Formats: sequence, C-alpha cells, structure tokens
Amino acid sequence: MSFPKQRVSIVSLGCARNLVDSEVMAGLLQKSHYEMVQEPGDADVVLVNTCGFIEAAKAESIDSILEIARLKEEGKVKKLVVAGCLSQRYPEELAKELPEVDLFIGTGEVPRIGEILRAHESTRQRRYIGIPTYLYDHATPRARTTPSYSAFLKVSEGCDHKCAFCIIPQLRGPHRSRSVESIVKEAATLATEGVKEINLIAQDLTAYGRDRKDGTTLYRLLREMVEIPDLVWIRLLYAYPNFLDAPLLDLIRTSDKICKYIDIPFQHISPRLLQRMRRGKSGSAVREAVNRLRESIPGLTLRTSLIVGFPGETEEDFEELLDFVEKTSFERLGVFKYSEEEGTAAVQLDGKISEEEKERRWQEVMDLQAAISRKNNEALIGTIERVMINAIDSDSGQLVGRTQAHAPEVDGVVFVEKRSLTGETNSPQPGDMTDVRITGALDYDLIGEKLHGY
Repeated sequence: MSFPKQRVSIVSLGCARNLVDSEVMAGLLQKSHYEMVQEPGDADVVLVNTCGFIEAAKAESIDSILEIARLKEEGKVKKLVVAGCLSQRYPEELAKELPEVDLFIGTGEVPRIGEILRAHESTRQRRYIGIPTYLYDHATPRARTTPSYSAFLKVSEGCDHKCAFCIIPQLRGPHRSRSVESIVKEAATLATEGVKEINLIAQDLTAYGRDRKDGTTLYRLLREMVEIPDLVWIRLLYAYPNFLDAPLLDLIRTSDKICKYIDIPFQHISPRLLQRMRRGKSGSAVREAVNRLRESIPGLTLRTSLIVGFPGETEEDFEELLDFVEKTSFERLGVFKYSEEEGTAAVQLDGKISEEEKERRWQEVMDLQAAISRKNNEALIGTIERVMINAIDSDSGQLVGRTQAHAPEVDGVVFVEKRSLTGETNSPQPGDMTDVRITGALDYDLIGEKLHGY
C-alpha cells in the first residue's frame, strides 16, 4: 500500500551561503521521497532556514518562525522545523521559548535532514545540534531556486578568522575547503544545465584551499573553471584582502569569463578601529590593497562592506571613514550598524555607541555613497554594456538585466527602455546576453536601450 508523499516547503533567510544549504536540503528531501512545494500554506512540513548573524537577522528569523507557527495553529501546517544559524546558536533558549516548533536542526546537520525528519515521527527528539563539520560536494543532490541561468556555488564552509564582532566561526565551524575537482565538476554540470553565471561564495574566498595543504588555491580553481564551455561569467564574492597575489589578479584581468568584480569587506579604515576589530590589516594596508586592485584590474567593480558605531569609534574615526569612502569612490558599498552579539570579543569593549548615533552615521555614509554611485553611473552614459537579461515586465515588455558589474540580489539593475524594442521579433529572454547602450543613470540603477540584434 502506498502513502502520499509529505509536502515540504523551505523558507530560506539570510545570505547566499544559507540559500545553498536550503537548496541542498531540498535536493536531499526529494531524494528521500518528500515532495517540495513553494508555498508554506500548501505544505505538511515547513522548514525555516534561519540567519543568526546580527540582531536584525535574528528578528527576521523569529518573525518568520512565528508566521509559520500561526499556519500550524490554523491546521494548515503539521510540522514546523527550524534549521540553520539561529538553531545552532540558541538551541536551548529557542526550545524553551518556542514550544510550537517541533524540531531544531543545526548548521552541521544538513546532510541528515531526511533521516532526522523520519526519526522524529517515532522519537519526537526536538534538537539535533552538533559541531559543524559538513561540506557538500558535486555529488550531493541540490534543488536550485535561483533563475536557470545563474547559480551560487559554495567552495568552502566555516571561518578561521577571529574578528571581534563576528559570531560566524561559532555557527559554521572551522574553515574547510572542497577539492578543485569537486567544484569544477559541479560547475561543469551547472553549465550543461544552462547556467551562464556562477557566483563563487565562501566565508572567505581567498582562504580557499589553504586548509587542504595540497597546493589547492583560488588561482588553481579559476584556471580550471575558465575552461568550462558555455560558462559566461564567474563572479568572486566575499573575498578578503589576504592572498590576492599577482598571478590571481593577472588571471582576473586577462580572463573573459571572470567578472572584473571583487567583493571585499574592509569594515573600516581607522587603524585603531581595525585593531579593536581584530581585522589583521592596518588602515595603510587597506589603502594599499585598494590601490593594487585598481592598478591590476582596469575597470574593476569594487564592492565593500563597512561597520559604523563599533565600540570606541570616535567622531574622528568616523570622519576618517567618510573621507576614505569619498576618495576611494567604491562602485558598490554596504553599511552595517554595529550589532552587539553575545559570545563575541567586542561585547567586552568599552566605548559603546548609542543607537541614535549609529543611525546618524549609517545614514551619512549611505547618503555619501548614493551620490558616489550616481556619479559613477552617470560616467557610463553613452557606453555600450553587455547585459544579461533577468526579467521581462509582463505589462510593459520592458527588459531588466545586469552587467558583469552587478551581482545578483545585492546590486542594482539595468532597465532597458521599451521603445528600443519597437519592431523586434526576437526579443531577448531571461538568461540571454544582449548589448545595451546606457542612456540614463539613477543612484544605483542604469537605464539603457538595446542595440539591434543580440
């Protein structure tokens, strides 16, 4: 006698690294004869894959859990599972405060998701939290949720850095890298499935391979990846200034497939603040890294993230940061208001900054960056850019896409004006590449017109 498959919906929160975990769990559940559905209200089991990085992310995770709990109370959902960083960080507290949650699963239990769900039917054990050692590979089932032409590929897991503000090493475990062979096999498979853009992700991309002690490096990985047919863009996300050596930079500069785009979280420029943050780089070293990157890769899109309101940040430190942002003219920039996280070294520091002052400093940097971004965008007016189409507005027919200078989800887009499509019989579809003349600029987005033919 056959029974209907249990339907599972996964709500994935937080970063792209978490999204890959969600996709892997979906693939494993499908292999374990569960049926994946998109809407939580259509599911028997809802799994919320949480983020526990900073206060805002924790609040979003709790809100999502409570929203699904209401569906369970209404009888629309039978089982509520909370996975990921929040479970890893607060297993006892969550189990006590959220009796409506059936299961709590840590970051290291991803490969056991099917086994854990089946075991729960009989054991009713609520917590599965261990030391994270898991690392997926090319043979691991994965049900991608990103567009067919774009994918994230996680090359390593965990982190060995000791940044004073960061809880990630405790949530994700020590740094551990996949083999070059495994990553290249996965990338090649993705390319045969129609993926044109692969975004390489890790907690620290430039640390990739060092733990293997067998000569594995990011340079060696990229040398092999650029040979994969049909792959158009390879993007580097979440790098650190360390180990960006000349051979790697030369490869990025000369390869047609590697996007001239690097995401490096500098966090600050004040030497005193960098020391308190345990960043391992002085302010002069940060400036040298920026200069070396700009000189080595003409046309580079440089993205960074900064923290304002870190304990002890004086007005002088903040003014130095503003000056750095203005003079560096980052193409992309994100700013975080410092969030005090228990279990981190920064909790013990003196010189706490008020929330009002953090907000003021955050807004000032964001206003400055908006003006810088618009100026950078205006400089592109009249240029012809290669654009990957992401979407077509069903009502207007307007195309929306990205250049290699726009990472998915976090950066702006290119709006292709409808009038440029007059008379077109072969309008590009999502995933197609087309040449666009830039005709206008907004703070973070571009406006353009498609050239005939593609």
